[in-house]
Amino acid sequence: IILIYADDLGIGLLGHEGQEIIKTPNIDKLAAEGLRFKNAYSSMLCAPARATLLTGLHDCHARSFEITSAGIYKKIGTGELSSEEVESVVNDHLSPVPADQVFLAQVAKEAGYVTAQYGKLEWGFAASRAQMKRHGWDHYFGYLDHVRAHGFYPPYLFGEEGMASIDGNTLNDCGKSREPETEAAYLERWDMRGKDSYSQDIFMDSILAFLDAHKDQPFFLYFPTQLPHGPVAVPRVHPDFEDDERLTQIEKEYASMVKLLDEHVGMIMQELKRLEIDDHTLLIFTSDNGHEIYSAQDGRVQKPYTHMANGQIFDDLVLKYYSEEAGDVFNGNGGRAGMKRSNLQGGLQVPLIVRWPGKITPGSVSTRLVASYDFLSTLADIVSYPGELSSDGLSFYGELSGENPGEEHDYIVFSSFRGPALITRDGWKLRSYLEQDVFELYYLPDDFREELNLAESYPERLSELKEKLLLACEGDYRHGHYSHGKSQIPVE
Repeated sequence: IILIYADDLGIGLLGHEGQEIIKTPNIDKLAAEGLRFKNAYSSMLCAPARATLLTGLHDCHARSFEITSAGIYKKIGTGELSSEEVESVVNDHLSPVPADQVFLAQVAKEAGYVTAQYGKLEWGFAASRAQMKRHGWDHYFGYLDHVRAHGFYPPYLFGEEGMASIDGNTLNDCGKSREPETEAAYLERWDMRGKDSYSQDIFMDSILAFLDAHKDQPFFLYFPTQLPHGPVAVPRVHPDFEDDERLTQIEKEYASMVKLLDEHVGMIMQELKRLEIDDHTLLIFTSDNGHEIYSAQDGRVQKPYTHMANGQIFDDLVLKYYSEEAGDVFNGNGGRAGMKRSNLQGGLQVPLIVRWPGKITPGSVSTRLVASYDFLSTLADIVSYPGELSSDGLSFYGELSGENPGEEHDYIVFSSFRGPALITRDGWKLRSYLEQDVFELYYLPDDFREELNLAESYPERLSELKEKLLLACEGDYRHGHYSHGKSQIPVE
């Protein structure tokens, strides 16, 4: 079982979802050979998204996930702390994990699978090796700090054996580039001193080595790639975009990051065939949240994305973000309103593709309502997990295997920086804007752009869904109102 977890990949960036500039033939082939979910959702930000994925719990509970703040791992590079001291500090800020808490990798491990993770950190904004072990990973290699994962040339990474130096990478900020695009930013980005090894090349080497070493064993491989999360950094501009007059230089580089993600999917699929394990490998591709702008440039597209080119502000209420209004040439959210961090469709709806030869009819499409917190229960069914689970999720194993589809959600819920949102099985959506005590109602099958608020036209439906959302938020809508200040544990 392989789970590829893209980072900030808007659903509109994929060819089979309508992308017109960036060709994604490998991911498109995955969809053509597998099952594509049209109603898949995840949290609007990386840390809660990863937590819902790993725990099977939604992010609107009164007891929120313990999300640690980022940056402490940079103190290793400055000599302020050793790696052991950083580990101790992070662990000291975390509560003990309940003995009955079950995590995604733990499910696979206890069912007899070898588990491995390569790439970006999997919990909070600063994770620890103790966490990785408790969560069930036999093998891992990657970042343990979200701030460091904003750069693609790490001088050191972490595995189950401890910290490992990366020869030729000397920059403590991992080569993080500046935003928005300027002449100075361009020159700094392409100054390759201290940038010998690109992180995604390192991770792909680890993944291919793991597949070769464990081809004769059942395994669960998790690849939380950095791509195409920015700031933009790529070793080379892809030939597809070198002479594309539609794109600025920074847009060419960003497109190359999406293209590189697609090529990595192709490399993994090719390796499975080479090892002759393709026919009995289940491959899942999805993203942590919606689209984000990383190709900002004065006069083109602004960042923060909340600023229109004419200076007006997208407030997610009176003025909602749409690609054509912002100047996003890629239309990364596929025409949807909103972006990462919002509870509009552009922040919550994600691609989800599953390829399972012999089980899934190629080219299938599912309209089942799926949440990121369904993965734990689904994996448990796939591997015949022997233990018990406590989860908000529902398994979609039957949808994959062609057996009884099983119980489906009446509705799913997610938090955001604006407030919580609820989406029903039949396509009704309630979104909140708690700062102004506003609740909007949309019928997505007729209005995926969320342009027609039906709250006044359907007061009974509005009241019904508000009660359900309040119940999911355990009596207080504010439990689904995410903010950096309230939702993170400062690690100092």
